[in-house]
Amino acid sequence: LMMLSVGTGAWRVRNSMNEVARTLGISCTADIGLLSIEYTCYEENGTYTHSISLPTTGVNTDKLTELEQFMREFPEKAAHFSVKQIHLVLDEIQKKPANYKAWNLGLAAAIACCAFTFLLGGGPMEMICAFFGAGMGNFVRKLMLQKKISLLGIFGVSEVHQAGYICAMLFVIPGFPLITGGIDLAKLDIRSGLERITYALLIILTATMTGWVTALVCRFQPADFPALEIDTGMTIILRIITSFFGVYGFSLMFNSPRKMAITAGLIGMFSNTLRLELIDLANFPVGVAAFIGAFFTGCVASVVKKKIGYPRISLTVPAIVIMVPGLFMYRGIYYIGLNNIEDGALWLTKAILIVMALPM
Repeated sequence: LMMLSVGTGAWRVRNSMNEVARTLGISCTADIGLLSIEYTCYEENGTYTHSISLPTTGVNTDKLTELEQFMREFPEKAAHFSVKQIHLVLDEIQKKPANYKAWNLGLAAAIACCAFTFLLGGGPMEMICAFFGAGMGNFVRKLMLQKKISLLGIFGVSEVHQAGYICAMLFVIPGFPLITGGIDLAKLDIRSGLERITYALLIILTATMTGWVTALVCRFQPADFPALEIDTGMTIILRIITSFFGVYGFSLMFNSPRKMAITAGLIGMFSNTLRLELIDLANFPVGVAAFIGAFFTGCVASVVKKKIGYPRISLTVPAIVIMVPGLFMYRGIYYIGLNNIEDGALWLTKAILIVMALPM
């Protein structure tokens, strides 16, 4: 249940349960969803069935790292520790406080969305406005989550700048459940995969509809950014820099320790720049470029995992989240809301192709 609560996929939860079952010499079947686990354990003296659930879902890569370390050491611990001692170890992990306060997370979102704005084609003015809009939005969002307010009560939208305001709400896009949902489907954990993807789509729909209503009220339009007069070499350098800060900011929002966030940023700055240059210089389709970028991320994260020991998902997801096409999703909803089905379908199709490519 603790592993489920920190945002990891059902396949990893099931793998951990199998490790415990083998060590304890029992058999266990489990039905794992987004918020609940129903399981039955079999042993010589009979069976034990239990259902446990979480009040809400979330992401905490710091606790995920601790839990994966615990699982690696569990066979040895089980041979020497009592049941009470095992529970005490888990209690220490459970009680571990968050690494960052609300203002820290607001600043992380500000940095990430500011960097993201440049990667989408925005200039200094749009970047500054997105910085303040996203920072305020995520700060308020964190305070609302601490009060246990429903996810449908989240509005992280900046109304400051006509061309760049949508970039200020991209921190809301739920990359973690999107990626882990795709992985669960690939592992045939159908229930968990569908629940995670549905949860992610619900947040995306809420965010894009909020952005659309804001656009109608303030008469904004999702216009293209003015072209920046920067040569190719400088563009690549700036994309590397802003990709690092974008991934670093998203990683902090997942409660990653700073060293882990820096590692994810170093991976993401090359993989995301590779994706963008494949589109601009080699004219790759956006879905293919996203697949190559995400595949590169996974390969590098696998090597880093062997060298450093960080959970692979804690490195890959922040680096891949920056590739999720929040702007495409918003434009699709915006045009469909105006009954411009042709343009809306075009942008949504591009978004769907990228979203499918990333977990693949």
